Amino acid sequence: MRYMIIERFRPGKAGEIYRRFDESGRTLPEGLRFIESWVSADLRVCYQLMETDNIGLFATWPQRWEELIEFEIVPIIPSGEARAKALESS
Repeated sequence: MRYMIIERFRPGKAGEIYRRFDESGRTLPEGLRFIESWVSADLRVCYQLMETDNIGLFATWPQRWEELIEFEIVPIIPSGEARAKALESS
């Protein structure tokens, strides 16, 4: 399944986040796959698209960054699938 990860950078921490990333990478556990990311122009929010079959991996990975970032993890589905699901439930 795919997930949109919304990372809200703690105030004044963008530089520290990128320095840690340069030193250590994303520090993802095996089985959690990074697809793509986008960052707001004000450097306050990062949107990451990730994929995993084990939602439990999100229990540990954010803890590695929690002093710098607040995480929101949103399961997502393709638009066509959402459409079909909405129409069959109405």
